[in-house]
Amino acid sequence: MTDIVLKIDPEIVIGMDIINRVGTICKTYGNQFLLISEKSLNDDKSIERLKAVLQDSGVQTILFDEIKAPVTADIAETIAHLARAAHCSGIIGFGCPSVQTIARLTAIIAADVNDVFELLDGKIPTAALPYIAIPSVKEDPFLTAGGFIAVDPRNREIRLVHAPGGLCKAVVLDGVFSGQAGAAAAFDGLCIALEAYCSKKANILSDPILEKTIALFAQIISFYGDGAIEMEELEAQAGFLATIGSAVSAPGIASTLACAIALRFPVEKSLCAAALLPVILDKLVSCRAEKIAKAASLMGEKTEGLPDAEAALLPAASIRSSLEKLAISPRLQDLGLQFDRLIPIVESARNLDIVAFSPWTVTSEEILNIIKQAF
Repeated sequence: MTDIVLKIDPEIVIGMDIINRVGTICKTYGNQFLLISEKSLNDDKSIERLKAVLQDSGVQTILFDEIKAPVTADIAETIAHLARAAHCSGIIGFGCPSVQTIARLTAIIAADVNDVFELLDGKIPTAALPYIAIPSVKEDPFLTAGGFIAVDPRNREIRLVHAPGGLCKAVVLDGVFSGQAGAAAAFDGLCIALEAYCSKKANILSDPILEKTIALFAQIISFYGDGAIEMEELEAQAGFLATIGSAVSAPGIASTLACAIALRFPVEKSLCAAALLPVILDKLVSCRAEKIAKAASLMGEKTEGLPDAEAALLPAASIRSSLEKLAISPRLQDLGLQFDRLIPIVESARNLDIVAFSPWTVTSEEILNIIKQAF
């Protein structure tokens, strides 16, 4: 039986228009915060509203909104200097996974003058400023995990950065404030859930969480196919379960590749995951047929009377059909990516510690083959 190591650090707040609670949460840790975000969130006045909410609670903010993909880890040192100079009590990350990566790094560096390159080389930090996450992308397999990936500016490779215990103090998943996720995000969440469900690290706690997650995302995808548009609360709940389930288990190679590509290139992580999902399902059929067959049933496929080997083929076919119906490209090349520029990601992804939990032996050649098939 797989060992279960569970430590739930953050307070997790989920709901509609709960952004108004952020000030109260932050006030617990101080009254001066550095807000890290992205300029795109200024278009709908989201940053302005968040700052007003914080100010009404007596929390002052300094805004850094220059985060955009591609982003390398060294920018966190610059922002950490700003946080220390302003005597900030903590860090708020409001935005996409790139924003959350830099916010986490900033919180670690600012607390103990950690060197970013030492962190990228595997140093385990012992302290961090309080970090509050307000993700605009709710499906983040590293949000509450014990580590996260970042891009090394020295060679543009992805690295796993260890997080100290208690780094993330709160995660706020607001179905309205962060906007509607979109159909692609549902495929992203389904990819995270399916890989974590099939991981060697999956256990009696992660399995029921991820089974519910798979069913929810399949439902969301079907709703989009039927033209439904108001699913913010359902998407927030599904994103939360994907985050928790993957943290209790472990993220898979496709989810990791999607994160890595989005960190290195100006593309949406969810669209990368959508392209990789059917390919990784084809791979999982050969090593986790029983679980993928169960997933097929959870996704609403008619599996009664079918042997696992046949039932396990249904999810990939269903996903490909849904992608076509929703006009979401199943090809990475349609995102403006160049195959040759993706090759350096392969070896660095292979060297991440989390690949040890893959249900199949991960080699650089196989990762490259996955990218080729998705390209």
